[in-house]
Amino acid sequence: PPPAPRHFGVPPLPQVSLNAWFWSTVFHTRDTAVTEKLDYFCASAVILHSVYLCCVRTLGLQRPALISIFRAFLLLFLACHISYLTLVRFDYGYNMAANAAIGLLNLAWWLRWCLRNRPRLPHVWKCAAVVLLLQALALLELLDFPPLFWVLDAHALWHIGTIPLNVLFY
Repeated sequence: PPPAPRHFGVPPLPQVSLNAWFWSTVFHTRDTAVTEKLDYFCASAVILHSVYLCCVRTLGLQRPALISIFRAFLLLFLACHISYLTLVRFDYGYNMAANAAIGLLNLAWWLRWCLRNRPRLPHVWKCAAVVLLLQALALLELLDFPPLFWVLDAHALWHIGTIPLNVLFY
């Protein structure tokens, strides 16, 4: 029989995302310093994991050494990011800038892959649509506004808007 596919010891994105959604829910129902940090750190993990999956998808599993090095770099970046925010200073601006920069790297990498594979993969437009819509939704995080109807603020709309994109990307 053929060998089992290697996943490089990393859980698939739905598990990383579910963890982030869980801690986001806990934070939004019980706002404490710990739940806030868990929400922010898990969000960073999702963004970095998406970049990792983009690397695996675009470079292919035929380059396991390169993918392992990139994974180690991303894990080190996440550890340094969390360490700085925990041990040095919990800086909202830095956290937002770091996540936005990684998000833009993810956007550029996915769009490049989509453009290169558009002729042979007719469904690649879905991937391009998801990454572009996610970046558009990210503006809700950056351009905060007062709640609509005293309930739906920019952050709530961001969370609501990401739900259908997961289905489209899957």
